[in-house]
Amino acid sequence: MKIVILSRNPKLYSTRRLVEAAEKRKHEVLVVDHLKCNIEIEKRAPKIFYKGEYLENVDAIIPRIGASVTFYGTAVVRQFEMMKVVTCVSSQALTRSRDKLSSLQILARAGVGLPKTVFTNYTKDVSHLVKSVGGAPLVLKLLEGTQGLGVVLAETKNAATSVLEAFNGLGARVIAQEFVKEAGGADIRAFVVDGKVVGAMKRQGKEGEFRSNLHRGGNATVIELTDEEEKTALKAVKAMGLGVAGVDMLQSSKGPLVLEVNSSPGLEGIERVTGKNIAKEIIRYLEIHVE
Repeated sequence: MKIVILSRNPKLYSTRRLVEAAEKRKHEVLVVDHLKCNIEIEKRAPKIFYKGEYLENVDAIIPRIGASVTFYGTAVVRQFEMMKVVTCVSSQALTRSRDKLSSLQILARAGVGLPKTVFTNYTKDVSHLVKSVGGAPLVLKLLEGTQGLGVVLAETKNAATSVLEAFNGLGARVIAQEFVKEAGGADIRAFVVDGKVVGAMKRQGKEGEFRSNLHRGGNATVIELTDEEEKTALKAVKAMGLGVAGVDMLQSSKGPLVLEVNSSPGLEGIERVTGKNIAKEIIRYLEIHVE
C-alpha cells in the first residue's frame, strides 16, 4: 500500500511510530504537511498538489490534524475521500469530534454516560447554571480548549461568576460541567482501533491539579477496563463514527462518564505505559479496510 500520514511535523513521536510501523509491514509511506496541500476541485477529477507534484495512487491516509487547523485539515481529508482513498478518520467524524458541544449532544443521544453539562449563551443567571450542574465546585471549559488548556475549576459560585464574566468579556464560548469528586483528579484513556480497545491507561494529575493531562505533569499507569468501561468507550467511538480514537472517561459513583472522544490521540503515552504497539494496530486497520 501507499500510505500518506497527514502531519505537520515528521519528528513527532506519533508520526515517527506510524512511519516505522508501516515500513515494517512493507508499505510505502509519505508524511505530508496538510497545510501545504493545494486542493483542486473539478467535476469527477479531484486532485491534491503537494510540493511540485500531484499525490497519486494513494491507498490510505492517517490524519494527524491539530485542533488549530481543523478547517483546512478536514478539507484535505475530504479531498482524499473524493479520490476514493481509505482514511481511519473520516472528514465528517473529524469535524464532529472537534466541536465539543456537538460531540456531547451526539454522545448523550447515543446513551453514553456524561458529566452533567450546561452550555449557555453568555448567561447572567450564574446561580441557576451552578445549580444545574449540581452546585460548586464545578468545571468551566472553553469550547476550543485542548490538552487541559482553557479548563478551570471554580470552587465557589462567586469564583464561577468571576470566571464566566472573564470568558464572556473575551467573547469565548464556555460549557459548565459537574465536578466528579470521587474521580480524585484521575481519568482513563481508552485507545480504540476498529471497534476494539487496544490499550488503556489511568492518568493521575499531579498533586493539587484536578486535570490529569500528561502534558500538564500528570503520570499514567496501565489499567484493565471493567466491562462497563469498555462498553462505554466502544459505544462513544461508534456514536462519533471514528475508526481510531482515544476516549477519556471518569470513574464515578454513577459509572464511567465520558469527557471527550479524541480523533487524533497521541501514541507516546499509551505505548510507553502499556508496552503495546498501537501504531501497528492502526496500520493493520488500514490494511483490512483497503482490502
